[in-house]
Amino acid sequence: MERKEVKPYGSEEQTKKQEVEKMFDNISSKYDFLNHFLSLGIDKIWRKKAVRELKPIQPKRILDIATGTGDFAIASTKLNPSEIVGLDLSAGMLEVGRVKMKEKGLDQLISMVQGDSENLPFDTDYFDGLTVGFGVRNFENLEKGLGEMLRVVRPGGRLVILEFSKPKKFPIKQAFGFYSRYIIPFLGKTISKDDKAYAYLPESVAAFPEGQDFLNILQKVGYKNVSAKLVSGGIATIYTGDK
Repeated sequence: MERKEVKPYGSEEQTKKQEVEKMFDNISSKYDFLNHFLSLGIDKIWRKKAVRELKPIQPKRILDIATGTGDFAIASTKLNPSEIVGLDLSAGMLEVGRVKMKEKGLDQLISMVQGDSENLPFDTDYFDGLTVGFGVRNFENLEKGLGEMLRVVRPGGRLVILEFSKPKKFPIKQAFGFYSRYIIPFLGKTISKDDKAYAYLPESVAAFPEGQDFLNILQKVGYKNVSAKLVSGGIATIYTGDK
């Protein structure tokens, strides 16, 4: 089934990739505050759980795709790697992230790189582990991006993706549906001053192939031992796949 493309601003002149970059540049100064505020801080717990999925392979080199301001990269330091690279399209988000790394004394361990997830500027088989937090639903070409990730991870390496999903059970389904459809767009618009960014969030979640559909795509691209774990009643899902 062909997936409907959802773009932040719905422009016919710009690609989804260009619009996503523009959106994150626009909201970069408020992003960290809004992320933790709108998720009531639960996103930090989700990242810790996701990072634990990498522990069995004891990764030394980790790539964090769609790193934003680097929260997932920071969470990955618990694994004691020797190198972490955070990659993102948005220069604005990376600039906020670099300041954060310096403040936390992590700028020697974590490097923030501007780049495209569908054309990664890294050698084949270079990284042990790879993480993506709330980023894959923003890809213009999902399978191409997943294929590039597989390329840069070594054989035996692991991919961990944390992504929003749609809760199926009462009352979380109803509560989260209302919250994501009305509260998040209103507060996001008010605080970030971007009319579209936080309306795009529930739209992009609704259009994303979640659960078994996403696992099927991972297998099609070439990942092995794929799995999905729901967190917080299905508000988000942690996907893993090995090379």
